[in-house]
Amino acid sequence: MPSEIQYGQFVRESTLKQRSVSYNNLIPKLEVDSQGQPIPYHPPKLKLQSADIYNLLAPYFNVRLIEQVKAVFPLAIYLILFQILILRQPVQEAVLITGGLGAVILGLMIFMEGLKLGLMPFGEVIGTNLPKKSPLPVVLLIAFLLGIGVTFAEPAIGALQAVGSIVNVEKAPFLSTLLGEWAGTLVLMVGMGVGLAAVLGTARFLYNWSLKPMIYMALIPTIGLTVYCMQNPDLAKILGLAWDCGAVTTGPVTVPLVLALGIGIAASGGKGESSLSGFGIVTLASLFPIIAVLCLAVYVSTVTTPEAIIAAARASTAIASVPLWHELTPWAEIKGGAQAIIPLVIFLFLVLKLVLREKVQEAGILTYGLILCVTGMMVFNVGLSYGLAKLGEQSGSMVPAAFKGIEAVAGSPLYTYALGIFIAGIFAWLLGFGATLAEPALNALGQTVETLTNGSFKKNTLMMAVSIGVGFGLTLGVMKIIFEWPIAYMVIIGYTIGIVLTALSSEEFVNVAWDSAGVTTGPITVPLVLAMGLGFGNAVEAVEGFGILSMASICPIVSVLITGLWVQRGSKNKSAA
Repeated sequence: MPSEIQYGQFVRESTLKQRSVSYNNLIPKLEVDSQGQPIPYHPPKLKLQSADIYNLLAPYFNVRLIEQVKAVFPLAIYLILFQILILRQPVQEAVLITGGLGAVILGLMIFMEGLKLGLMPFGEVIGTNLPKKSPLPVVLLIAFLLGIGVTFAEPAIGALQAVGSIVNVEKAPFLSTLLGEWAGTLVLMVGMGVGLAAVLGTARFLYNWSLKPMIYMALIPTIGLTVYCMQNPDLAKILGLAWDCGAVTTGPVTVPLVLALGIGIAASGGKGESSLSGFGIVTLASLFPIIAVLCLAVYVSTVTTPEAIIAAARASTAIASVPLWHELTPWAEIKGGAQAIIPLVIFLFLVLKLVLREKVQEAGILTYGLILCVTGMMVFNVGLSYGLAKLGEQSGSMVPAAFKGIEAVAGSPLYTYALGIFIAGIFAWLLGFGATLAEPALNALGQTVETLTNGSFKKNTLMMAVSIGVGFGLTLGVMKIIFEWPIAYMVIIGYTIGIVLTALSSEEFVNVAWDSAGVTTGPITVPLVLAMGLGFGNAVEAVEGFGILSMASICPIVSVLITGLWVQRGSKNKSAA
């Protein structure tokens, strides 16, 4: 009888022989021609059935689709249930809104995929190679022009103009003309603000400047111009728009591209010592547009008067033909999507070819990504107009029925005044909390911060701090509209608290906290909140519905700074123990 060792060796040798035979059968035998030369082997073309294609692509699309569904679906369900159960009002044009929400999900999925494949590689290549091949003035010029280009490509910029197109010119003449006759100049000024932020952010990466002094220096003119404008009753009405523009600019196009450029430059020539020193550039891209819009408003006030604006509006028949947000045709949205992305792509391509003299790597994948970007933006814009924005405006216009009699809701007010105000506040808080928690960018930021802080600042802790802050911010913004609180006092108090907490915090947590305001204003939150604010403002007959986004920016900064101080204190106590 063979021993166990001999038997085991026999089994192994037999198995290897069987595998060898099996593998050899898989290797095609080379045929030779009449002269004995081998004939090249051409494998048969792979034929995929429809079921095979589905099995290959389904997991890929499901992951990306679920991301967007998680961001949009809970918010839509919340608004619908609140309207039906609390306000006891049916959803109007439900079929159209449902189709629009589907387009938002599909368009955002396509756009974000195109952004990763098409636009982001441009930013990374340019950011890495630009400092090596170009002098500093050229680097800063490209950063400035890129800031302008990405602003025009932001989905929320178009939403801002569309919302503002129905501002009552007689109640807010300067605000109306900024969003009407001066709309193109307004977007250009916002873009120049982002461009200047990109320049200073790039210089900060290169020279390892601290973010704290830059925040202080940026807030001095911002607060100064705010105080100046609040002295003029007509200019005071543009403050909400100006501070909201800081939130609108930090969206899904600006943040990734500007960060890719800045971090690429930092990797090439920077001297950053901290693991979190790459943060902070989004903060500047939020503050400088505010200064730009305030400067434009002051300039407009010197070249025209409220009386002249109102007279021109009355004399012009064109003012009555301005389409409402939900009355825009799909063709206008499709055209807007193409106009937003294509010029930016051309600019990036020219920088790559003429300045860097680099070849386009993987041109096929890049082209595919850019096509996805344009297509996704078009579909997203259509869905935004006919779905998300329409639902937000409808819900916002009905919430005041909880405490105030409005024509659109029979039997209003539905509750006592105090209870109705409380319901409106809770509605805004839950909307802000849920919308922020659903933002994919916040999840990514939380994971990055947890990794870079070696787990001392947990991802869930950051996400909760930001979401709670946005919830309180939206509530304050709604209260501002209801009670007509001056936005100037609110932002001055909020940013004063932010400055004090900044002075007490470490550089790393300051960078994270001030950047966290940027991730709260994504492609879902901004249009939804703008539409809700517009509907709310019209229902309570407020002058304008702007200012909610500005409060949703400062409150998370304060909440994250407070959380950061708590985390730092906990870390020190553990070290001492």
